[in-house]
Amino acid sequence: MVQELGILVGHWTHEEACTGCTVVLCPEGATGGVAVVGGAPGTRETDLLRPGFLVDRVHAVLLTGGSAYGLEAASGVMRWLEEQGKGFPTPAGVVPIVVGAVIYDLSLGQPHVRPDAEAGYKACAAASAEGVAEGSVGAGTGATVGKALGLEKATKGGLGTYVETPSEGPRVWALMVVNPFGEVVDPETSQIVAGVRKDGGGYLPTLEILKKGQSRRPFPTTNSTIGVVVTDAPLDKAGCQRLAVMAHDGLARAIRPSHTQVDGDVIFVLSTAKGPKADLILLGALAARAVERAIIRGVQMAKSLGGLPSCQDWPR
Repeated sequence: MVQELGILVGHWTHEEACTGCTVVLCPEGATGGVAVVGGAPGTRETDLLRPGFLVDRVHAVLLTGGSAYGLEAASGVMRWLEEQGKGFPTPAGVVPIVVGAVIYDLSLGQPHVRPDAEAGYKACAAASAEGVAEGSVGAGTGATVGKALGLEKATKGGLGTYVETPSEGPRVWALMVVNPFGEVVDPETSQIVAGVRKDGGGYLPTLEILKKGQSRRPFPTTNSTIGVVVTDAPLDKAGCQRLAVMAHDGLARAIRPSHTQVDGDVIFVLSTAKGPKADLILLGALAARAVERAIIRGVQMAKSLGGLPSCQDWPR
């Protein structure tokens, strides 16, 4: 699917340290947008994506662990793109436009090992148009879910992808890194898929923990669900921004609670304009659905790591 969209995806993973980074490359450039809705974001170059600003093409999206330290990986992404001659043209040469967002994964594994410029470069070098690895890889390596009672009761998070492909019309693909304060819920069944683990099996609803005043205080600030939606429908920057806002509906359906003051929820949108035109309402509905299902896949595909069980290994 990523080949049809005109993008490449690559991961750098450090399992022992429980961290990593993921790049979505569009070397020929794509129109971009972003919606930063969470209260604790860590981002890079998001102002460039606002309508009315000069630069209108993005060459890569970096999603990374390591909290703000992990943004250093963007330097490696820029170096790789520069070597390919890809970027915004200037009199002194190309300047690759790399936007990005981080999750906080320093509480798991080895906190002093973080994605750096070399990690970003290696993720680019490994990028492919073939199938995208999911679960405990790349930026999802150290992700965790359900931290109302502290990390010791959380479940392993991860990275997931999903595509919506109508029989006729544009493709909408989502890649999400799932690291929220709250739990992941399947809206189709209303069942908690991963969250605050209950002794003996199953999960405790985060809302009930909050209502009873049992949540760990101060609230853990080690959260964020971040991702990128790619469509081949042609959109301008304003359209990409609106699509990013609508895509957050899928995040809100799959994560309870979402967009909190301690979650740095960010969704980027890229339009590669390789497909047919489409109504923005349709695109938004498809994007929200793709984000919702990518989030669920992210935890379902994750494996136990860093002392935390995945939902595959935790009895329901």
